[in-house]
Amino acid sequence: MRKKTKELRDLPNIGPATEKDLRLLGIHEPDDLAGRDPVAMYDELCKIMGYRQDPCVLDTFMAVVDYVKTGESKPWWVFTAERKRMMSREEGSR
Repeated sequence: MRKKTKELRDLPNIGPATEKDLRLLGIHEPDDLAGRDPVAMYDELCKIMGYRQDPCVLDTFMAVVDYVKTGESKPWWVFTAERKRMMSREEGSR
């Protein structure tokens, strides 16, 4: 069971830079992540910043949303292969 987290920095994989990114997205506490779509978050951040973010940002968003959903802490790089599969399917459908 996930421990009750009160601050964004209490979440696994969240350091100062990602905390800032989450706040730009209007996410100010861990419960704000419930039900969020990591890809939509990534796309929105890219739009706000005006340039494409490193894909590892998406991996981190996937990890933190998964943590809020499941309570299981996993390192962000566990999601890299899933992100690459997802992105290659999107490119193939164009």
